[in-house]
Amino acid sequence: MADQSFRRERRRAAAAVALLLLAYFVVPVEPDPNGLRLALRSAGTLVLVLVVAFLVTGQVRRQLATTQPTGDAETRALLRLAVALIAGLLVFALADHVVANSRPGEFHGLHTRIDALYFALATLTTIGYGDVNAEGQIARVVVSAQMVFSIGVLATGASIVVRQMTQRPRPTRR
Repeated sequence: MADQSFRRERRRAAAAVALLLLAYFVVPVEPDPNGLRLALRSAGTLVLVLVVAFLVTGQVRRQLATTQPTGDAETRALLRLAVALIAGLLVFALADHVVANSRPGEFHGLHTRIDALYFALATLTTIGYGDVNAEGQIARVVVSAQMVFSIGVLATGASIVVRQMTQRPRPTRR
């Protein structure tokens, strides 16, 4: 029965990631000449970033708690953390893309959503190939926040997921 629950939770997590990726690629982010709409969209983006940051940090805190979940609860918690980490990455990639589109010259080499996702992953992993970089002050502020969040929250969360998933016993197959 636990094996069935694990598979169901994995399917839910995969569906959540697929929906997050779909949203990332279809959400409209084109520059808007209407100042009010632009301000509302910017405020909405900021709220989204804050909500995702709150959710991710909450999941990381729960995993670092002294009384950790076990069994099915542990599986659900780890999968939620993994989904939250992906959401955090996508929110920063979207923020990078919005800045690059709304303020030309802020980023060098960032033109598409794939570029933004690539840049967010390169920043998260601290690889920094140098082909895409923040040149403007707004982009540097966004990327600085991304680096702090990546080191403090995403990297911690990712290490928790990897460590706990590799240490847990595999479900037995019949």
